[in-house]
Amino acid sequence: MRAPLPPDLFDPACPSSATPFQIGDKWAGMLLTCLRDGQPRRFNELRVPLRRVSSKVLSETLRALERDGLITRTAYDEIPPRVEYIITDLGRTLFPAMDACRTWAAEHLPALESARSDYARRTA
Repeated sequence: MRAPLPPDLFDPACPSSATPFQIGDKWAGMLLTCLRDGQPRRFNELRVPLRRVSSKVLSETLRALERDGLITRTAYDEIPPRVEYIITDLGRTLFPAMDACRTWAAEHLPALESARSDYARRTA
């Protein structure tokens, strides 16, 4: 039995939305992180740590990641229907870059936020 994804997998203060570069879009990097352990996950499992994303956006992001070959979607011919998502080898190649982005954000987020505040004051 695989361990469930924890509902607090993502810190509400996570700098992922503040970094100047993201993997794909706002949710793609977080989705890949949810699949990082290599376990297949169902849609509703992914919703637990990604509770702030709408079902529509989650579906669109999953389709985009599948289109790009970063995840695989498997639909089982069962009743009720079952669909699982798992990261691909190509998707795993993004983790060093994502980890580097997280490290960068942790080290430089105060300076980035300061620059943004300065910019907002200058352009207001």
